[in-house]
Amino acid sequence: MNYLNINEEKLLPVVMELNTLLADYHIYYQKLRNFHWNILGENFFDLHEKFEELYVDARGKIDEIAERILTLRYHPMSNYSEYLKASAIQENTRSLNDREMVDEVLQAHGKLLRQMAAVVDKASGVNDEGTIDLIGAYIRELEKTSWMLDAWNKEKSERLKSTVKA
Repeated sequence: MNYLNINEEKLLPVVMELNTLLADYHIYYQKLRNFHWNILGENFFDLHEKFEELYVDARGKIDEIAERILTLRYHPMSNYSEYLKASAIQENTRSLNDREMVDEVLQAHGKLLRQMAAVVDKASGVNDEGTIDLIGAYIRELEKTSWMLDAWNKEKSERLKSTVKA
């Protein structure tokens, strides 16, 4: 029975992009765990807590993405070897300081946002409103989190662009 009211053959490109996003989120999740465990220095308390908040959020999104793939009647990718091959996000192989960790997270956010845009593009092509709605909310949340991390990582002397001409 086709409860989705979408031609199931047309969903394969959506599922492929969702599986890539799933892979990206798994590597991002592990990157955050790594940073949570290995943060040192004066920003330990702030970032230790923030990285935990982010990986808990990522863990929930991993489950939701996999469940969306199942809802679309496909199996989600589920092996780390597959995730490592499919993901645009790379593991960290060296110790980083606090600012480098935040930079790495922001770079991962850029990759996640690009992949989310690819998912929305494919989903739009087949009128998959459920996927568009799910990923649209993720985009909004990740953009806000990225803004906050970027603000944390700025030098105190840096300023935003002004929209008012004086």
